[in-house]
Amino acid sequence: MGRLVYRGRWTLLALSLVAALLVAPLALSGRAVGGGFEDPRADSATAARWSAEWYTGQSPDVVVLYRHPAVKVRDPRYKKAVHDSLRGLPAEYVRGMVTYWTTGSKAMVSRDGHSTYAIVTLKGAKRASYAAVAARLRTVKNLRVAVGGPVPVQAELDGEAAADLTRAAAVAAPVLLVLLVVVFGSLVAALLPLVMGLLAVLGALALLPGVSVYSFYAVVLLGLGLAAGYSLLLLRAFREEIQGGASNEQAVAGTVATAGRTVAVAGVSVAASLLGLTLFPQPFLGSLGLAAAAVALVSSAVAVLVAPALLGVLGRRVDALRVRPLSVRRDGGLWDGVARRPVVYLVAVTVVLVALAGPLLRVEFGSADHRALPAASEGRRVAETIDRDFARNALSPIDVHVVVEPLDATAVTALDVRPIVERLERLPHVTRVELAGLSRPNRAVRLAVRHDLDPLSAQAGDLVAAIRSAAAGPDVRQVVVGGPVAARLDLLAGLSGTLPWVAVVVCSSMAAVLSLAFGSLVLPVPAVVASLLSVGASFGVIGWVFRSGFLGFAGPLDVSVALLIGVVAVGLSVVHQVFLVSEARTGASTVAGPREVIIGAALLVMAVGGAFATAGIAVVRLLGVGLCVAVAVDTVLVRLLLVPAAMRLLGPANWWPLHPRAVSPAEPPSVYEAEPPREIALPPQGERRPLTAGRPAITVKGRPAVFGADTDPVPMPAEPPRPEWVKVAAGRTRAVRADPGGAGWTWVEVDD
Repeated sequence: MGRLVYRGRWTLLALSLVAALLVAPLALSGRAVGGGFEDPRADSATAARWSAEWYTGQSPDVVVLYRHPAVKVRDPRYKKAVHDSLRGLPAEYVRGMVTYWTTGSKAMVSRDGHSTYAIVTLKGAKRASYAAVAARLRTVKNLRVAVGGPVPVQAELDGEAAADLTRAAAVAAPVLLVLLVVVFGSLVAALLPLVMGLLAVLGALALLPGVSVYSFYAVVLLGLGLAAGYSLLLLRAFREEIQGGASNEQAVAGTVATAGRTVAVAGVSVAASLLGLTLFPQPFLGSLGLAAAAVALVSSAVAVLVAPALLGVLGRRVDALRVRPLSVRRDGGLWDGVARRPVVYLVAVTVVLVALAGPLLRVEFGSADHRALPAASEGRRVAETIDRDFARNALSPIDVHVVVEPLDATAVTALDVRPIVERLERLPHVTRVELAGLSRPNRAVRLAVRHDLDPLSAQAGDLVAAIRSAAAGPDVRQVVVGGPVAARLDLLAGLSGTLPWVAVVVCSSMAAVLSLAFGSLVLPVPAVVASLLSVGASFGVIGWVFRSGFLGFAGPLDVSVALLIGVVAVGLSVVHQVFLVSEARTGASTVAGPREVIIGAALLVMAVGGAFATAGIAVVRLLGVGLCVAVAVDTVLVRLLLVPAAMRLLGPANWWPLHPRAVSPAEPPSVYEAEPPREIALPPQGERRPLTAGRPAITVKGRPAVFGADTDPVPMPAEPPRPEWVKVAAGRTRAVRADPGGAGWTWVEVDD
């Protein structure tokens, strides 16, 4: 395959360019879809649907807050100004409106009597409808007006997030470019991950009919991380081939046969693992799983086809405009200590990870609301003003829909639910129960249960559970509870009920792919355990940071952002695990491994996360800090310390049931010594020496060869062979390569 890629390199690059130009408009056409956080089968989702369909004008899509410093709400002039403004709204965008004067609800008047608010329900695409009426909502004579509510708050969140991401890109771009040049060693080589990342992101987005905003972020972040890791791995293999004296075609073939196979296994592992997210009932999570799997597969395809073609065109020029010396030599450093004391490192790192995961038991999950916005934002000011100056939780009551068997078979009245109202009013923390609407065709009554609890607190969730129990009765056909508190409770219940099965699928998929790819039944066990420890420790730290208020908002951890961080972290951890195992299978040290690849890719992702941490809204700051924490924990503690220590401790058992000596399935050694290994004096790495006749020490392609200074060279085959992996001394392995002319040889040392 590598030879085919090389021979068709120009065609592949041309086709890739044409494909990118064709799919770019489709991929970037703004097909992002919103919502999808609710389980369609949950009571809260049913309640939201009934609110929109059965009770016209009752769903608070937009909340318009009015105030006059001198005139009170009961003044007829106040009513005229508000109603004149609302009646001027285009009917094509507005479904209904509710005010104090249409309901008579005293809860819609502030305690000082100078403020009130209107609830506006929108038609069709609510974001577009709001944009069409936003200016008119703010145009009211002699009144101060501020606009909030779910749709404007979400619009502000998205707008602030877009602005933050633009600023983060401006901060991250120069840092990222410098890191790319430093990590890849040359200006030309630094272009490789940029090309791969762009193609992978465009390809993945073009494959999906529509993704959520967070799925779009997942595609970009995961695509960047995978492109960085794959590029480093391919480039390292290509440089080793070139430094070993291979031609461009040989180098591309060798790179695809070794690093390319690792990349393919990694891509399948990530895709198989993250597809487990589609088990969640929430459409958002299914979109996230499909997006992550798509970018993993497309990234692997680009890395196996396009990147080698580009390397074949560049050849040695890939290191042009070099900024630092390049070497394939691996130094032990700290990881030699892991090799000497694997038990110490295994126990110490495990204890640290468990300790870091401790705060995870106290983490509360929720969804972003107005409190994630900056303090000066209009939507946040409206919500805080209404919560302060009006009845507590005026905009977030618990929504109770009661479908009854009415006493009068032809009509439904408030009397039909009077026993239920009395039971609800006796519940702790319930301040008032109001009639919010009647749907006579559906024999349903809508109740608004007011309470004095924080909607994000655990006590509010307990109240929802109590309402669901207390609302039942002999004349009640069905009770459905909705509202923000119930939606959060249903979200957490759906996630907690499905999460164990998703974890089983993710871990099983990872284990199955690793086992099939490397032929071992033991190897997946430490990989899965390490990944679970990594995710637990990362989210323990992230939850503690968020609850502490360090990010400007102390509250529940946003579920969508947490899952986005988890997807990126799990994807990168699976890839890095495959890198480590592939390196170990070639006979190299299980401790040294491809750590320069893992560290380089981690630094690039953390640079982007650090830029996100400067954002103005809490959820984007959480995304940035969470990425940095998750990648740092997985890279340093797990992939570079815990996993190598575990593999070192297991030794030959890693590869059971294969032969205890690890043999790379990508390129098995073709020559071994028949007698025990002996020390052989070797010239400096890369220096060419003649092959001479004499007492055999090793054989290459069945021909005897002695490393020495004699002058009788042994002829080599006209067709240069693949590199021959030859064990020449205890603890060392040399890759011996014949010169094309058959007159000499070179070698590359690999840790054993």
